[in-house]
Amino acid sequence: MDILSAHPIDPAVRERVMAELAAIETRHDVRVLFACESGSRGWGFASPDSDYDVRFLYVHRLDWYLRVEPQRDVIEVPISDELDVAGWELRKALQLLRRSNPTLLEWLDSPVIYRQDDAAVARLRALSEGFFSERKGRWHYLMMARKNFRGYLQGDTVRLKKYLYVLRPLLAARWIDAGRGRPPMRFAELVEAMVGEVALCEEINRLLAIKMAAGEAEHGPRFPLIHAFIERELATEQAPQDFNRPEGDDAALDRLLFDMVTAP
Repeated sequence: MDILSAHPIDPAVRERVMAELAAIETRHDVRVLFACESGSRGWGFASPDSDYDVRFLYVHRLDWYLRVEPQRDVIEVPISDELDVAGWELRKALQLLRRSNPTLLEWLDSPVIYRQDDAAVARLRALSEGFFSERKGRWHYLMMARKNFRGYLQGDTVRLKKYLYVLRPLLAARWIDAGRGRPPMRFAELVEAMVGEVALCEEINRLLAIKMAAGEAEHGPRFPLIHAFIERELATEQAPQDFNRPEGDDAALDRLLFDMVTAP
């Protein structure tokens, strides 16, 4: 069955995002290579009052990389109204890519792109395939699910959005177990591929309808089928014995950094 999904980006907010990215480039003397939506608006289940979680990658001029002392490699803009903007410097991002960082891999798969350097991002996406670690990704998602389940879903009345913050990583782990590679960012795609029980899909759609119409802090009674599914999935999980290093091309990461830093 079709799972509810939407990626609402107010045109006025998009204009604000684009203006903020331009201001960041001027203020910090950097070049933004990529900017996307990373939170619930990217996952497809935003509430009316959800923030806009803008995440970006940027590169400095050459002289920034030729200093003895390491410099700050993150840019964070104070949260303003519904806008949450933060970014990683490219070398930091490539180091994280080398370690198969699931957050960065999700950014590259976001259905909502604000800006991108087409050539640079195409190379990043191609490199990401070689650096994806199934074991590391799977364990990351399971720990995320377990943390949210224990922290927010133990009472008879629960914070409803937290069901989605448990379901999504559990289904991402299932996706990896099925040999499908990197999980997609969109929640609906995960559900449609990994949940075969019609009754469970219907209950997930009811949850989504509430989440997408109510506020972020909405509480309500447990969803019994969803709750039982989560408990079953978490009951059988064990930590992997090791995290095998991905087989990506380290030299290609160096070439990408060099090319972006020295680009005119």
